[in-house]
Amino acid sequence: MLPVTLTFAGAAALINIWLAIRVVQIRRSGKVLHGDGENRLLLCRMRAQANFIEYTPFVLILMGLLELAGEPKPWLRAIGYLYIAARLAHPFGMDSAKPHPLRLVGALVTWLVLVVLALWAIWVGAHPPAETIHYL
Repeated sequence: MLPVTLTFAGAAALINIWLAIRVVQIRRSGKVLHGDGENRLLLCRMRAQANFIEYTPFVLILMGLLELAGEPKPWLRAIGYLYIAARLAHPFGMDSAKPHPLRLVGALVTWLVLVVLALWAIWVGAHPPAETIHYL
């Protein structure tokens, strides 16, 4: 069982539903069935959800593999909380007609989390514990 990854996968699924609801609200109010209907707010909300979907699988896969490798759960939880906070900030920044700091903060923290997890995974993969090394 991967309790940390399961927790954040559940949180991510709820955020994705929330992002979808935000898109549907604008679709309904603007009577837009397909595409963005040249509605700037709808386009921004669609991109916020798409952006979430682009990054979240990589974060969850890396978290799960690191948890499976026995890496410290408190560190994985901290990274998970940071990622969730960034992904909640980002869509609010996307709603603004002008550049908004929440968008930038959300994007930069997302990138930071992904880079940290990627480098951590590379390190763990390149330096497995001695008992897991199998010799021919």
